[in-house]
Amino acid sequence: MIIDAKELDYKQLNEALRSTDADCTITNCLGQRFIASGMSDKKITISGVPGNALGAYLNGAEIEVAENAQDAVGDTMNDGTITIYGNVGDAVGYAMRGGKILIKGNAGYRAGIHMKAYKEKHPTMIIGGRCGSFLGEYQAGGTILVLGIGIGDKRIVGNYPSTGMHGGKVYIRSDCKGIRFPKQVTARPAEGDEIEEIRTLTEEYCTVFGYNAEELLESPFTVVVPDSKNPYKQMYVAN
Repeated sequence: MIIDAKELDYKQLNEALRSTDADCTITNCLGQRFIASGMSDKKITISGVPGNALGAYLNGAEIEVAENAQDAVGDTMNDGTITIYGNVGDAVGYAMRGGKILIKGNAGYRAGIHMKAYKEKHPTMIIGGRCGSFLGEYQAGGTILVLGIGIGDKRIVGNYPSTGMHGGKVYIRSDCKGIRFPKQVTARPAEGDEIEEIRTLTEEYCTVFGYNAEELLESPFTVVVPDSKNPYKQMYVAN
């Protein structure tokens, strides 16, 4: 089913999506919010730029965006896949607790903020380019991989990565020299099973977007993990 979004506001667009059980292609998308919120049972292909909270609370549906997307992609998503063939705005994967987000380009500030694992679910985000500040802020679970493809001499992550992190892990295709991490995390070269997980995720990304995985895997990778399960203990007084 093809839905032309040119004359539709976000409510009308989402009503059209929910009116059919068929897979949908949305054309002329221009900033409509909450597309596919909570959906579980169809594939949605989007031409144009969706607005904030694309795939919020997603519960198993598959979304592909041919261009860029705005803020809060995959907000609190539970399952499914979101694939972005351009860049995304801030807070991608906010509190996501399952599913996958694959981004060909760059991500803005606070990618993966409050990301968490939930029961058997393990969320994964792969960012092909670079990230803004506060990557993995307050991360409680799941895995983030940043590949830094085509960024030249720009920093692969912005300031204050992994601030408040207390679970999960972040992989960065860089030796991360000159990047300051907070005291409650450890940033070290990836090794052993971590290398194997990086390989699996990188190969998945390259299969989708057409890159050479072996070339990317020749670079050093840094893994960032929390030092403490409770990085906030200094805020409380023991009885």
